Amino acid sequence: MAPTPPILALRGANVTFGGAPLFAGIDAAIGRGDRICLVGPNGGGKSTLLKALTGEVLLDGGERFQQPGAVIGYLPQAPVFPENISVSDYVAAGGAEPHRAAAMIEKLSLDPDQKAAQLSGGEGRRAALARALAIEPEILLLDEPTNHLDLPTIEWLETMLAGFRGGLLVISHDRAFLSKVTNATLWLDRGEIHRHDKGFSAFEEWSAQVLAAEKSERNRVQQHIKAEARYLHRGVTARRKRNQLRLRKLSDLRQKRAQMLRSDKKSALEASVGEQGGRIVIDAKNLSKSYGEHTIIDDFSTRILRGDRIGLIGPNGAGKTTLLDILIGVSDPDSGDVRRGSNITIARFDQQRAELDPDKSLWDTLCPAGGDSLIVQGRQRHVVAYLRDFLFDERQARGPVSSLSGGERNRLLLARNLAAPSNVLALDEPTNDLDLDTLDLLEDMLGEYSGTLLLVSHDRDFLDRVVTSVIAVEGDGVIQEYPGGYSNYLRQRPKLDEPLATMSPKAALRQEPKRRANSAGRLSYKEKRALETLPGTMKDLTTEIDTLEKILADPELFRRDANAYNMTAARLDAARAELAAAEDEWLALEIKQEEMSEAP
Repeated sequence: MAPTPPILALRGANVTFGGAPLFAGIDAAIGRGDRICLVGPNGGGKSTLLKALTGEVLLDGGERFQQPGAVIGYLPQAPVFPENISVSDYVAAGGAEPHRAAAMIEKLSLDPDQKAAQLSGGEGRRAALARALAIEPEILLLDEPTNHLDLPTIEWLETMLAGFRGGLLVISHDRAFLSKVTNATLWLDRGEIHRHDKGFSAFEEWSAQVLAAEKSERNRVQQHIKAEARYLHRGVTARRKRNQLRLRKLSDLRQKRAQMLRSDKKSALEASVGEQGGRIVIDAKNLSKSYGEHTIIDDFSTRILRGDRIGLIGPNGAGKTTLLDILIGVSDPDSGDVRRGSNITIARFDQQRAELDPDKSLWDTLCPAGGDSLIVQGRQRHVVAYLRDFLFDERQARGPVSSLSGGERNRLLLARNLAAPSNVLALDEPTNDLDLDTLDLLEDMLGEYSGTLLLVSHDRDFLDRVVTSVIAVEGDGVIQEYPGGYSNYLRQRPKLDEPLATMSPKAALRQEPKRRANSAGRLSYKEKRALETLPGTMKDLTTEIDTLEKILADPELFRRDANAYNMTAARLDAARAELAAAEDEWLALEIKQEEMSEAP
């Protein structure tokens, strides 16, 4: 089948900044039916490439093509909202007909009369989306569309894009979102672009093959690469090969959390206060919080133990940050009691990044008392070496914070918070503006963190990889806790017989006992068989992985037999993926079996 003709394209595109090429010889084309994700590291030129496609950034070489009359919808990473203009006027100023602008504003739950400059982060993102979508574009260019959006809006956007008939090019760090909406991938890497005619779900396997082929070619011709690229490939690629020991630990922690949540909560909450000096980190009883007539928390209790990893999810404005601040002592509830264990040291990540001084250098931010080193997890680290861990170049160390992008500022704040002595990490939307490599790095660092984690996030894939249980802040004061990650939450939450839009969370919660009774039953023969055989499968895969790792540890293997090395490495990646899938399936079946045994 012949490819569709492009509606928008770059041919041999060159863009330079400060005399250095950001990218050169780039070809990129988008036609009707394309669903393309653009991936690559922060600072690699992804947003500039989108702006070059819109014509906002002029090319230093090459050419831009746009079909005459084609309508292009563009969502910038950081929309600018003029003063004294309403949301309605802002959306209509994009070129939409008034009735289409009004319809899109209503779909995205915006107040048309509110001043655009006064919108919150999530509201501003929805307004910019409304402006891009209301013109009924033939091509959509979306730069980080899920940033600051809550999960219901992200899911609405996924559904809308599934029915979109034009072409799409999207930049995002949200793996789950990209996997659902894309059918092709552009990888912008070190100024060059690679294309793969499969969606993002195939990216990690494909990118590993590309890097392996490059490495093989470098070894064959004995070429040297720049230190930065060598660090990136060695560090980031290694992080992509998941630490299976850590994943097994996460599975164990989720089981323990599930058992605790299903135990007699009344007796658990009546444990002696003296116990808080050790295992108990936060003991919250009967919390309530309201703002005027708006109920945020209504009689919520939880107990958080040392080593728990709790994800807080819910719609924008439902009260996730409020609950987080109450749990860690930043604010107080209207009623109820929060007791914290002794010797609790909390490090909090603020999604507004207000703690960073834009006039200070990265070096001074990490070493405010002077010197050239800091203590991280009990070890002395040179500030430049520590910055490299967070993918900063040593030349940035003396530069001001004001010169950093949003993603780089998030990285710096994470570096500072993770270096501070703490046994509780409270992270409010830490994944906004981070690229995929930094998300991998953050995931691994949190996996090694020995304390307790409280995480507010809308990133479903990240939640699945990091947390042991989810606290769902549903709105109207309704809050429920579920063991496992986000996928486990979806399986366990009550299934509504009517659309979410027509039923309040409280009404939904009242239906929960009935649904649990209806869902009670037995595992199918296939599920029982899987539950019996999966432990043996996981044990065999673990043994195979250990064996393959020992084979690859031989430094002479590649020189003796490059083909054997590549085949072994490929099998190791496949075995790790199989083990991860087996662990997830086994955990889901264990939880399902427990739920069925407890159903009336």
